[in-house]
Amino acid sequence: MSEDQMMRAVVAPEPGGPDALMIELRPRPKPAERQVLIKVDAAGVNRPDVLQRMGAYPPPPGASDVLGLEVAGEIVALGPAATRHPLGARVAALVPGGGYAEYCVADEGSALPTPAGLTAIEAAAVPETYFTVWTNVFDRGALKAGETLLVHGGASGIGSTAIMLAKAFGARVIATAGSDEKAAACERLGADLGVNYRSDDFVARAVAFTGGLGANVILDMVGGDYVARNYAAAAVDGRIVQIAVMGGAKAAIDLRTLMTKRLIHTGSTLRPRSPAEKAVIAEALQARVWPLLEAGRCRPVIDSVFPLADAAKAHARMESGEHIGKVVLTL
Repeated sequence: MSEDQMMRAVVAPEPGGPDALMIELRPRPKPAERQVLIKVDAAGVNRPDVLQRMGAYPPPPGASDVLGLEVAGEIVALGPAATRHPLGARVAALVPGGGYAEYCVADEGSALPTPAGLTAIEAAAVPETYFTVWTNVFDRGALKAGETLLVHGGASGIGSTAIMLAKAFGARVIATAGSDEKAAACERLGADLGVNYRSDDFVARAVAFTGGLGANVILDMVGGDYVARNYAAAAVDGRIVQIAVMGGAKAAIDLRTLMTKRLIHTGSTLRPRSPAEKAVIAEALQARVWPLLEAGRCRPVIDSVFPLADAAKAHARMESGEHIGKVVLTL
């Protein structure tokens, strides 16, 4: 294969720490029936990428083993039946893998026009977090104006997005974070209350903040012993949405709390969903959220930017737990 048909891509041939990441020369992917080929300008770094590198989150069947779940760039080729975007369009796309590379294929329904006014770095920080927050907080959690959202990990990419979107749609927000600095950062992003979970009891603070009522929706990526505490912090008819289990996949709960408060505890994953399911989320984002991004009412929070060759440093930054907002790779 000629050199101009090859590309640089980041893979993890063996599970391990950040140094397990390697750059390989790979053939450029070709877009299938309803796919587009994107020349990547920037790619977001997300917690699932770290888990994949460690061998704990393999790509779904048929997805690339190249890391990366979101990209921004220019469409340079179309699949035979792809009609949604023209050649040359600048897009931000959610992908099931393949993002840490010079070229990446995406299902046309999972690609959206880059919001006006956003840089490529900002656009690359949008898809994974905004798709995740929209489908979990607003679809599954049914957050409404005037309600209270409790979001854990408020300084993360997901957390900062949840804060801004919830506020934009008229909700109150309580955000937990692992330091006073991060709790203050959550408040600067718009949270009504930032709580340092290491030094404070988020259940007591949430209940007090809501006048004894509790949070209507809780977005949780911790699991473990947070589950029972979430039940205690939730309002009657509250909805708890589980999107990860960083604190453990098993929990001991008192089902009487679930019953007496009429709680809904639901959850979801995004990566394994079908292209058709992701396209439905994309359409809602373009209609409801893209105008907010273009008006500047929401904006991705960028913590740090690394060149593709420094993907290991980007992963180390994410694993340090010191980041506020998104870590992004540039090409």
